[in-house]
Amino acid sequence: MRASKLNSFASSGVVHRQIWLAGILIVLLFPNAFGHSDFSAFWKKFKSAVIAGDKATIAGMTKFPLSMPYEVKAVKNKEEFSRRYNEIFKGEANAAQCFGKAEPHKETDREYGIYCPFKDTPNDWENAPIRFIFELTKSGWKFTGLDNVNE
Repeated sequence: MRASKLNSFASSGVVHRQIWLAGILIVLLFPNAFGHSDFSAFWKKFKSAVIAGDKATIAGMTKFPLSMPYEVKAVKNKEEFSRRYNEIFKGEANAAQCFGKAEPHKETDREYGIYCPFKDTPNDWENAPIRFIFELTKSGWKFTGLDNVNE
């Protein structure tokens, strides 16, 4: 009888370890399985930082080099980002104004775009060619590029 209790305990421990191992494998093999739902949390924080003009927070949520529109040099690092902030967020589009109304568009499983109208025509949502690009990276969601889809 004592042996049967030990076998029962041992098999119970094995089952718990197998379940634990399966959970770890799912997280390791499918790191993006939980990434999609946290884009909304990322977007809320990023949008708030842009509206507030919080350059440090935005830079921390950006992957460098930051891709820029056709024939515009990429932004290499946080220092350059700070210098070029107005070019990025107040250049062709007024991002702070746009982000208050814009809805994220899922481009792929690993990419979202926010489309904004030109700052001179802020209510022309049918012509919103300025795209802010966000990608799921190894370290989570990041702002990775700015594009003018008309170019």
